[in-house]
Parts: sequence; C-alpha cells; structure tokens
Amino acid sequence: MKITEIELFTVPPRWLFLKISTDEGITGWGEPVVEGRADTVAAAVRELEPCLIGNDPSRIEDLWQVLYRGGFYRGGPVMMSAIAGIDQALWDIKGQRYGLPVYEFLGGAAREKVRVYSWIGGDRPTDVGRAAAEKKEQGFNAIKMNASGEMNYIDSFSKVEAIVERVAAVREATGPDFGIAVDFHGRIHRAMAKVVAKELEPYRLMFIEEPVLPENNEALREVARHTSTPIATGERMYSRWDFKGLLEDGYVDIIQPDLSHAGGISEVKKIAAMAEAYDVTVAPHCPLGPVALASCLQLDACTPNVFIQEQSLGIHYNQESDLLDYLEDPTVFQYEDGYVAIPEGPGLGIRVDESVVREAARRGHKWKNPIWRNADGTVAEW
Repeated sequence: MKITEIELFTVPPRWLFLKISTDEGITGWGEPVVEGRADTVAAAVRELEPCLIGNDPSRIEDLWQVLYRGGFYRGGPVMMSAIAGIDQALWDIKGQRYGLPVYEFLGGAAREKVRVYSWIGGDRPTDVGRAAAEKKEQGFNAIKMNASGEMNYIDSFSKVEAIVERVAAVREATGPDFGIAVDFHGRIHRAMAKVVAKELEPYRLMFIEEPVLPENNEALREVARHTSTPIATGERMYSRWDFKGLLEDGYVDIIQPDLSHAGGISEVKKIAAMAEAYDVTVAPHCPLGPVALASCLQLDACTPNVFIQEQSLGIHYNQESDLLDYLEDPTVFQYEDGYVAIPEGPGLGIRVDESVVREAARRGHKWKNPIWRNADGTVAEW
C-alpha cells in the first residue's frame, strides 16, 4: 500500500480536516489545526507532503520520526499540529486496513467508556449557575468554565470576588459531587493566580487549569503552595520533551496534551506513559472537531491514567457548525450519565461525511481569537 494523495479542508467553525488516500482505496482522516492559524498549519502539511507521497502508510513510527527529525528546527505548535493530523490519518488507515479500532494496536482497551465534561459560560463567563444546572439536567456530571476576563499582573480584588461568586453559583446549582473545572487560560499572572487559587479552595474544584502561562510553568510551585486543588496544564505543550521538565518538577497533577497539537496519537500515548510514571493523570484537551475527539477516544480507551475527556458539543466557539455536523452517524458520540462509549468501528471509529466536508470547505473560515486589553491599554492574555 502507498500514499497517493493528501487533501486539506478548512471548514467552519474553526477546523482543518486532512484526508490521506492510498492506492488501495483506503483513506484516513486527521485534524491538524492551530485555532486561528489554520492556513499556516495547512502550509506546514504541504511542506511535509513529499515525505509521505509514495510511502507505506503502515510505517507510522518511521514516518513520524521522518516528519519530526527530518527538519533541523523542530517542535512548536504549527509543525507539531501538522504532524498530529497526519499521524491521526495514518492510524485511521491502519485500522481501516485491518478492520480494527486504533486502540487494538496500542495494547487493547483498558475501559469501555470515559467520563466527559461540557463547557459553560463563554470567553467572559456569565450566568454560569443556570448553565451548569442545565448541563446537569442533560446528564453531564462535570463542567469547565473560564475563570475571568482580562486581568493585569496585579489587579483589583473585585475581579477575584467575581470569580469566586461565579464558582459559588455553579457549586450551589449542582451540588457537592459535581465536577467543576476552572480554566485560568493563562490570563492570570503568578501573583494573582496565588490569590485566586487560595480563594477558590472552599469549593472543592475538580481542577484549576493553566493558572499561569506554560512558558511560566516554574511558577506552578508557588501556586501549588496556596491550594490543595489539583493543577492542570499542557494544552500549549507539544511533545514529550516539552512535558519532561514539567513532570520532573512535580507541581502538576493533570496534564492536558491535545491530540491535534502534540504530535497526534503516537506522541500523546508516549506522553501519557511518561505521566503515569510520575503518578500524574491525563485529561486530553479537545475543544475541536469530530476527528480530534475520535482520536482522543482511541487514546482514552487504552490509557488507564486518563480520567476525563474534553469535548466541544455546544461550546461557544461552534457558531456555524457543531461537533456532529460532519459525521455520517452522529450517534457514535452518544453521551450518557456523564460518559461516552469508546467507538468500536475500524480506525478512528467514525465515518466522516465527505460531501458535507467538501461543501463546508467552500465557505471555509477566518476564525481568530480576540485581542484583549487591560484598562491601561496594555495587551492582556486571552
């Protein structure tokens, strides 16, 4: 079997799909994208294309090594996302070829289902108590919300109180056992992160996420001293080498590699194994599309230290199209009692509706994240 063609589809709301075709008629799908940089990642995939055309798609590890080590300059969000989507598609082809789900090639299933959470509140979180109650009524047992809007290095305590009030509203609306994750989104710098983490302590959160930017991960030791709440990070880290120091430092409890950013299924499986050796759990990041989620679920199936999975159904980014719109069978992601079953079909376990994808690619998208500013005019973290 040889790879014959690579096609890319930029589709709403902010996704990039990849299709790899072979000379035996078997195809595989991937989702290589950096949100807001889809065109850049597409160009990176095209640069890697000569390493793939004419080669055997079953040699996944060798192809991964060529894509990564074949360039003198390595890593980073763009190149690792390009590799990630290719890797997903190669695994999809292997599964289609042998009639098995991807997880069967990675040791077999360690679970039948995985817990999922739902997003509430939007970029600037509002009315989160009501939204959390609605998610509980829909059968979810955990949610995630952004902590705040923009926040300066040192900011007013009223902003801290507003965060606490929102979290308190969610806890009151959902009860003591409902999972609440609060995403700082790197918006809050070290000094204020310590304050906020301490003030949120009484609400027994499931975790706090990215309390500082990943380039400031050394500050996690200061945040950890002010809270017993589990600390999560990793969506903006792209390889096992990025995670190595974080795990050695020992201040993070949950890592969140993204299978469309961190080198795909192959690389995140290795990252998760590293985390297990440090007694750290995994909650794969995935506010993306169906191919990315299907890839995550294949990893979740065979990775015992995964504890929960992000998914994007109804997320505030999905304005024109949603998670299920590009699937022939949307019931493959059937959420029940806060869990989703592991897809058992071959490859990634989904069937992409190619006609819908091609029509949506005519519209494309130009999604960019907003640029926020503090009250003094300086650029704030989004």
